[in-house]
Amino acid sequence: MPEGGIVILDYGSQYTQLIARRVRSHEVFSEILPCSAEREEVLRFRPKGIILSGGPSSVFDPDAPDFPRQLWSFGVPVLGICYGMQLAARELGANVVRSGSGEYGFTVIKTHGESSLFDGTPRKQQVWMSHRDRITNKTEDMEVLASSEGCEIAAFCEPKKNFYGVQFHPEVHHSVHGEKILRNFLFDICRCERGWQIGSVISQKVAEIKDRVGNGRVICAVSGGVDSSVTVALTDRAIGDRLFCVFVDNGLLREGEVEGVEALFKSHFSAPLHIVRAGERFLDQLKGVADPEEKRRRIGHLFIEIFEEVSREKGPFDFLAQGTLYPDRIESSATVGPSATIKTHHNVGGLPDQLRFELVEPLGLFFKDEVREIGLALGLPRDQLMRHPFPGPGLAVRVVGEVDEDKLSLLRRVDKVFIDGLKSWGLYDEIWQAGAILLPVRTVGVMGDARTYNYAVVLRAVTSTDGMTADWAMLDNEFLKEISNRIINSVQGINRVVYDISSKPPSTIEWE
Repeated sequence: MPEGGIVILDYGSQYTQLIARRVRSHEVFSEILPCSAEREEVLRFRPKGIILSGGPSSVFDPDAPDFPRQLWSFGVPVLGICYGMQLAARELGANVVRSGSGEYGFTVIKTHGESSLFDGTPRKQQVWMSHRDRITNKTEDMEVLASSEGCEIAAFCEPKKNFYGVQFHPEVHHSVHGEKILRNFLFDICRCERGWQIGSVISQKVAEIKDRVGNGRVICAVSGGVDSSVTVALTDRAIGDRLFCVFVDNGLLREGEVEGVEALFKSHFSAPLHIVRAGERFLDQLKGVADPEEKRRRIGHLFIEIFEEVSREKGPFDFLAQGTLYPDRIESSATVGPSATIKTHHNVGGLPDQLRFELVEPLGLFFKDEVREIGLALGLPRDQLMRHPFPGPGLAVRVVGEVDEDKLSLLRRVDKVFIDGLKSWGLYDEIWQAGAILLPVRTVGVMGDARTYNYAVVLRAVTSTDGMTADWAMLDNEFLKEISNRIINSVQGINRVVYDISSKPPSTIEWE
């Protein structure tokens, strides 16, 4: 068991696993435990430091998670983030109050005095806030380290307890110097040592799969994307010929997806691939459905139904392996702490209550960039690993409203023009995720002096490091002009193209 890293006590923040990812990026081991973890459970890891995550609760909520009373007995530095800071401040005797408006999104803080936590960062810096409650006074032993326009105590320390608290989220990309602040905590304050490597993840995950599966057989859901490909590679290494891979052609895929999956398996995998052609079944399930959550649920249930059918024909199988990542899990349900549901992912919240398989999700606590590193270490092709994320429910959640084959056909052609254009302009690798969305509205246009009344499409491209937060990509105006012209001229049925300039949060990357 790794020792000497960081234990993160999870209070349900959407960003908890992102904290762990940031710690791991500095080659320091991190382990997430529930905020209610017992003292012995924490001490198993002999941590050099502890981080209290943020969370969706207010300290005034009657069922809000409690402060870990044993915290001060560990004798290591502690960093409290957002809710974790407020809990600790109240425990130390400071006053926490409800604020009418709070602070959300980009905020500028000003640091005070000298502190090892902010060493090497500017006096004024941009951070990412997401809070309503705030601390209004300090105790005699507390030192204020930073403030903002709406928060007089945006960061503080309590030297006697070796505690540091920040109201903002240093773990997210939008906190410009957050990486440096976390690095200061790891190395200057906690005295952690580098040593954690991605290779240790591979051996650990292979061992976990072996232990979980035992002598059982595994059916693996394959999409052709990064996540499922790496899942196949890990599971194949763990159990060999007891792995059976299934690719469901659900009729909701982009152009050329089926052929691409077949080529990948022929060139890089020894496991058998069984393709199920089920486009009509999925469209039947989606007929008349406009609600995005209902779409996701129906798609998830039908996926499982198909896997169970294949299991009866080709099995029996004891386990279902999926390429579920942490952002899927945290948006769909709590993973360790008491998080809030954002939206249901088809392979998480869409699963039926009575599942005939036990799940194997070796990537469930990782982010896309980490999965790509694992894939490279496993020898998978770089082009495959650098593909943009694609939603599990496919184009069904990029056709806003009810789905039918005509709309899917339109969207496939638009999407191909957009993605091909990004590649030809050398922009594809600069983008985290891109795709087109078909709107459920028609607009008036004019082509060849004649009136048209056709669909409008939205182009969406974002930059990100992990998918938890994202900025809209500032694509070149000439590129957008060229792509818009190509789409309108080559895809009959589209007469208007718009570009989405929303960030995450408040928007999600996908529209549904």
